[in-house]
Amino acid sequence: MIEMTLREIADVVGGTLHDVPDPEVRVTGSVEFDSRRIGSGDLFLALPGTRADGHDWAATAVAAGAVAVLAARPVGVPAIVVAPNPGSVPSSSVALAGDSDGSGAAVLAALADLARASVQRLTAAGTLTVIGVTGSSGKTSTKDLLAAVLAPLGTVVAPPGSFNSELGHPWTALRANADTRFLVLEMSARGPGHIAAAAEVTPPSIGVVLNVGTAHLGEFGSREAIAKTKGELVQALPPSGLAVLNADDQQVAAMAARTTARVVTVGTSAGADLRATDIRLDDAARAGFTLHTPVGSIAIQLAVHGEHQVGNALSAAAVALECGADLDTIARSLSGARAASARRMDVQTTAAGVTVVNDSYNANPDSVRAALKALVTMSRAGETPRRSWAVLGEMGELGEESVIEHDRIGRLAVRLDVHRLIVVGTGRPSRAMHQGAVMEGSWGEESILVPDIGAAIALLDDEVEAGDVVLVKASKSVGLWEVAEHLIKSEPSSGRTGSTEAVE
Repeated sequence: MIEMTLREIADVVGGTLHDVPDPEVRVTGSVEFDSRRIGSGDLFLALPGTRADGHDWAATAVAAGAVAVLAARPVGVPAIVVAPNPGSVPSSSVALAGDSDGSGAAVLAALADLARASVQRLTAAGTLTVIGVTGSSGKTSTKDLLAAVLAPLGTVVAPPGSFNSELGHPWTALRANADTRFLVLEMSARGPGHIAAAAEVTPPSIGVVLNVGTAHLGEFGSREAIAKTKGELVQALPPSGLAVLNADDQQVAAMAARTTARVVTVGTSAGADLRATDIRLDDAARAGFTLHTPVGSIAIQLAVHGEHQVGNALSAAAVALECGADLDTIARSLSGARAASARRMDVQTTAAGVTVVNDSYNANPDSVRAALKALVTMSRAGETPRRSWAVLGEMGELGEESVIEHDRIGRLAVRLDVHRLIVVGTGRPSRAMHQGAVMEGSWGEESILVPDIGAAIALLDDEVEAGDVVLVKASKSVGLWEVAEHLIKSEPSSGRTGSTEAVE
């Protein structure tokens, strides 16, 4: 964040100073909500939680170097105190799991106000470009590609992983300072108005909309409602801004009518402003293609896995061109960009010779389909096809469409001729996925339903062989990365034992 005095911060957030000997003391560091990460000159954010209340760690944070604490009540050390407001609790915020009196909501609202003030001062100075990315899938991968292609042009700040919540969004924005050239932010939503609210905190000058899918369908109710919410990003752009839209998704392309900003389209469609042709996949499902732009064409070879990354790379290239990068720089940056966020198409070969595709951070129908296609591509590359395994768990937040979508994934695994489908879980969606595979034509043990992660690991330990390719994917709440991490750490063995009991 830009440097501010405690008095300035109090004015920005509407708070009062408590136990502050000198209101002119400046916050010169960052804003942190974990007292273990506090450094000299920082501002500590006191948030309630299910296990601990940040207010109880205020003195520890100050002792570690924090200038003051942003809190909902006096804490006995220098603090900026904002009044609780229970009515403002954002229901989707994981940061407020222990917020019973609205104190967390008040501190988060103050954090948003502080981020807004800091970003506005930086953009007014002409030193910072804010880029927002939204879509039902691919936000994190595209954010990582954007960080890679913009890095040659200046310092980039982007969220770690998918830290895009009501806490993560302003926290990331406050990492930007006078030396930052680009602020890349994921604009996520669990309901109408969420993206618009995020855009008010960090007004973007460039907006990227990747796709409209079925992620969070349970919250929105329909794809049309999802499209309307994703479009809040382009509506927030100024007339001088740029909207980068996916020409291959009709609901995204239609958003051109919802913005006064200039529009650049990307995709494989003939009319796209930035277009990919001659797409090919290597034996690790890494895409190569020819990038066509208004300023010329160039060959691109991606280091990230999956054909779906082509669209993400096109969006990143469009933003980079807008920001002044040339085609050679874009091609070089994309070829060197690897998965920077954990558990997203992270491909590793174990000591036992098994290729593990750890895409276990999260899942929705679109991303699972893309991952299954990448799995099959990897297994069929080379002269000798390899066995493919898909270890899948439940996809959350699909509402009334959950059973249907899980059934479709099970059927797709069979149509793609995945060698073995392991469905983890005993709930109705998991059963629907397994049943979909059975009804599509799976027989014997091509598809197996196991009750839990331990059973999945035991089955894999018994049957996976050197040369096999194993995809692991589910919604974050399932915690299926335990399977991938077990495989990656496993030593070569001629055989292991364990329970592989299937669910009847």
